[in-house]
Amino acid sequence: QVQLVEPGGGLVQAGGSLTLACAASGLTVSPYVMGWFRQSPWQERQFVGATNCSNNRQYYADSVKGRFTISRDYAKNTVYVQKNSLQPEDTAVYCCATTRPGNCQHDATYDYWGRGTQVTVSS
Repeated sequence: QVQLVEPGGGLVQAGGSLTLACAASGLTVSPYVMGWFRQSPWQERQFVGATNCSNNRQYYADSVKGRFTISRDYAKNTVYVQKNSLQPEDTAVYCCATTRPGNCQHDATYDYWGRGTQVTVSS
């Protein structure tokens, strides 16, 4: 069974930084994309960023480009998002997700999802 574990949310002051990690298990057969999404009561689910299957290429939404950094430890099946210069509008539930093994398109369907972790940015 596929499991995505994403601890590390919390309350952060505006201008601060926070790093989240997500570890995946059960996806060892073929490469896959690991990415981050966010959702709030006032916004639809938004793509944040992702790393491609195995070439370490990163993709970002325009809203976070330059502030967030996605990285991945391929051996550990773990993806990170380092979030700098956080603002109240970054408040959301952040979820990691993966494509089905063999699907290496970052903008394609993500089939497996973590439960999400709340990040609140206060001013």
